[in-house]
Amino acid sequence: MSQPARPGSYQSAGVDIERAERAKARIAARVAALANANVIGGIGHFGGFFRAPRNDKPLVLVSTADSVGTKVMLAGAIGAHYGIGVDLVNHCVNDLLATGARPLFFLDYYATPELDPEALAEVVDGLADACEAAGCALVGGETAQLPGIYREGTYDLAGFMVGSVAEDEIVDGSAIRSGDVLVGLPSSGLHTNGFSLARVALGLNVPPAELRRRLAQIPLWADRSLGQLLLEPHRSYLPVIEPLLGTGAIHGMAHITGGGLAGNLRRVIPNGLLAEIELGSWSVPRLFTSIAESGQIDQAEMYRVFNMGIGFVAIVAAGDVPRLAERDPAVAVIGRIVPSTAPERVRLARAGGAA
Repeated sequence: MSQPARPGSYQSAGVDIERAERAKARIAARVAALANANVIGGIGHFGGFFRAPRNDKPLVLVSTADSVGTKVMLAGAIGAHYGIGVDLVNHCVNDLLATGARPLFFLDYYATPELDPEALAEVVDGLADACEAAGCALVGGETAQLPGIYREGTYDLAGFMVGSVAEDEIVDGSAIRSGDVLVGLPSSGLHTNGFSLARVALGLNVPPAELRRRLAQIPLWADRSLGQLLLEPHRSYLPVIEPLLGTGAIHGMAHITGGGLAGNLRRVIPNGLLAEIELGSWSVPRLFTSIAESGQIDQAEMYRVFNMGIGFVAIVAAGDVPRLAERDPAVAVIGRIVPSTAPERVRLARAGGAA
């Protein structure tokens, strides 16, 4: 337990260095267990060391940075922090995956006004388990105590991941051709985007005690609490996609995060082509329709903000769809690539008409 703060000390200003050191020591063993043959030394130096991977082909390093957004507010309200760590790693994994890269190492940034060692330990457990599942080393990070910037009882979490891909195996959409199909991989919920709107729509911007009560309620259409539904961790698509990397089967990929299907797919569709998404070709989970109904949110805004049940899209030749279905029987063909001279790259439409 920390000693009472002395006047004029850093602790009296709201930053408890001793507590931070104890928390870091507690998680050091968990992080060290993830070290692989490419990790040099342990954590604690001014940087993490990782041997550059070697291959018989020129390798390209790919980097990404993400946060979990305001999902951390709901996790904090009910004291469920493990999934937030999983969320962050899997978000980064999927972003790298969309380029054809495999993850190498990860670092995190945890910022809070006052350190809660138990919450931090839960987050790190989630980070570590997700890194282990992805074959990724957790080489370090930063824990910052920032009183005055963050609200009491909250924290922010960001992550940074580096992966690698052979230069001639980069997936950037340039291989996409007319006649290819869009294969949607189901999401596990909201993942890590749209929570600011979801909280407003579901009436969750309320005092802590009332927020906990509302999150504990089980919707009439569900078999678990609203809090459990909203905090379902972000899914990793690496197990489904990785066996096809480097085979040429995948012509383009998109991780469906902020901006929805159209906003993310348009980043990989080449000039002269259009991705036509057929609404109704997959079943939108009830959580999304509940948010729309409760918040009176129109369809266009829902598809612009949320993943709507599709967390990742792979663009492949029609004959390669079974290869994805073998890995995940729940995949669905949700559209196709057609020639187009229009400036738009993605169009959402119902069969026989516009959205």
